Amino acid sequence: MSAASEKVGVVAIGRNEGERLRRCLDSTIGKAAHVVYVDSGSQDGSVLLAQGKGAEVVELDLSTPFTAARARNAGWRRLLAKFPDLDYVQFIDGDCEMADGWVETACRALDAHPEWAVVCGRVRELRPEASIYNRLCHLEWQKTPGDIAAAGVIDQEAR
Repeated sequence: MSAASEKVGVVAIGRNEGERLRRCLDSTIGKAAHVVYVDSGSQDGSVLLAQGKGAEVVELDLSTPFTAARARNAGWRRLLAKFPDLDYVQFIDGDCEMADGWVETACRALDAHPEWAVVCGRVRELRPEASIYNRLCHLEWQKTPGDIAAAGVIDQEAR
């Protein structure tokens, strides 16, 4: 693990991701200091898979509707409660994989620009030929790199 990786924690979120979650966790564990997986009511063994991979697991309460924002909030809260010395949090969906070298690249950019709050990588569809949906996502995600005006709101209470 690189020095940059030691200051990064990952929050992965998902529900019934199966093999996709395995690939996601394999792409993050060992490339960041800590990984938290937040599960939204999976029935497919995702929780056991994440625990087996060494991720800290948060299982969301079923009494409140699941949203990606709720899962991300629960994840970063757990991550920072357990590991308060982290400098950065990387969010990833359970059906995504993190590219090799991304953590180091993101840390270099954030360290060089303390006025920045967020850096985003490029999302790429692994199999655009698999379906029309995959192809449309592939086309939609082809953005020109550069500055962005907003990256979403994590938590209204944290403002």
